[in-house]
Amino acid sequence: MPHRDRPAKAGAARSGRPAPSSAAEPLPRTFWAAAGAGAALLAASAAAASSSALAAYFARRIVTPERVKAEDQEVLAVQGEGESRRVILRATAETTVDGEYSLFFDRGAGHVRLGHLEDYAPEESTVTRPVLAEYSGDLTKAVRARWSGFVYSSPADLGLDFRDIELPLDVGAAPAWLVPASHPSPTWAIMVHGRGATRGECLRALPTAQELGLTSLVMSYRNDGEAPSTPDGRYGLGMTEWRDVEVAIQYALDAGARDVVLFGWSMGGAIALRAADSSTLRENVRALVLDAPVVDWVHVLAFQAKLNRIPSRVGRFGQVLLGHPWGRRLTGLAAPLDFKAMDWVTRAVELRTPTLVLHSVDDDFVPVAPSLELAKRNPEMVTLETFRHARHTKEWNVDPERWERAVRTWLREQLAPRRAPGGTV
Repeated sequence: MPHRDRPAKAGAARSGRPAPSSAAEPLPRTFWAAAGAGAALLAASAAAASSSALAAYFARRIVTPERVKAEDQEVLAVQGEGESRRVILRATAETTVDGEYSLFFDRGAGHVRLGHLEDYAPEESTVTRPVLAEYSGDLTKAVRARWSGFVYSSPADLGLDFRDIELPLDVGAAPAWLVPASHPSPTWAIMVHGRGATRGECLRALPTAQELGLTSLVMSYRNDGEAPSTPDGRYGLGMTEWRDVEVAIQYALDAGARDVVLFGWSMGGAIALRAADSSTLRENVRALVLDAPVVDWVHVLAFQAKLNRIPSRVGRFGQVLLGHPWGRRLTGLAAPLDFKAMDWVTRAVELRTPTLVLHSVDDDFVPVAPSLELAKRNPEMVTLETFRHARHTKEWNVDPERWERAVRTWLREQLAPRRAPGGTV
């Protein structure tokens, strides 16, 4: 029914008070201004809360070890037996790059080594590769797998003698492989894997170390899934793990080594750099061999934020959370990280240990730019070998002969007998 105005009540008229209107009176401008400001404040608060939550999530992801690794590679078919065995995989940005790699499947219980790319069918989005070795598991039952640059499971896969030992870290005993050289020199190699990896990442370097007479200590470190965890269970991005390398150096010295070469992959490079800078045993570090190293975490974290479509301001706030004491409640870190101390681009002139860097210009995780800049700023100490198509820490996989030749040639020069000013060795 249509609305009709009702007559005012008699009581209201007799009282002298105006009758209430059926239409609301307009609210004062100050009310609308306050309401608008309140709405804007609420929106800004919501946006700030959302950004803070995303920054905290990003920061935690950086320092939290991943215990379960995604098996995101499709295994389409397995054909043949023995030396004729082939596997057909879904073509991806990784599987289409030539070289030797591995597949891990069945939650890591299965592991096979794959050879060079034999066939790539873009129209079918498939690749075919030979199976060079089957270390564990039944590949014929695999439906999904994880692609990896690891190619060996233990030193035994290389036909090398080794011993399982434990390093006495301050958080507990950490497993390591001790691989004696057949013709040992007084210099040892200590090999440090990267973030999210394990000792197996380092095995590719063992043949080169053997050729140079380097007894190798392939170590684990805190929170890597093999060594004991710290109370906070977080990576220190090199700020804490370098102490475990110091323990490894001391082990080598106690076993008769005169000095060591530190090998480091990715975050392992940041750990090695920190050990060579901060350890009381740094004078015993003869050289560094770094594969796709993190030499500037700020640059890497900014790149990762962009890669994951995180706004730059949110990524920067994530770095703030990691670097300040008040961020610990959100990140879970026991202590804040010192990004300035781990910025070797800015600190380039302070690097006084001869360093070989091997880095792909196509690295999709740790960009090559900081390595290029480090070599430019300190050419006296830093030698850079760039690779193509290798993606992250897969320089050896793409071109093992060149990788081994570069390391062998450079280290031979570094390990040559040092001559005293008078000309004596």
